[in-house]
Amino acid sequence: MSSPDFVGLVRFLIGPFLESPEALSLDCELIPNRSKVWIRVAFKEEDRGRVFGRGGRNIQAIRTVVEATAKLVDWSAHLDVYGEPEHHATGEHEGNGRPSRSPDRSPPPRPRGRQR
Repeated sequence: MSSPDFVGLVRFLIGPFLESPEALSLDCELIPNRSKVWIRVAFKEEDRGRVFGRGGRNIQAIRTVVEATAKLVDWSAHLDVYGEPEHHATGEHEGNGRPSRSPDRSPPPRPRGRQR
């Protein structure tokens, strides 16, 4: 069984978020003996917010689709974005063990009840 077209898939998923889709740079490294694919992408800095989305939701959805596609052929996939801090790329949390809160989100409202 041949491997999926990961470059075409990533281009299809990221392209609509870009002002200049032709500026998208992709590098795909297939490691057949380990059943892995490593995809590196780069695009213009001004497209970063749209590609990542609020709280990183867009880029996480793109990673999920790429990983699910790789699993169809019993491979694992990793998608790196050039210039992305390492803890964001791997989904790790910041030092306190809790997920970091996006700066554009306020904390949830406190419950209101009868005060005694």
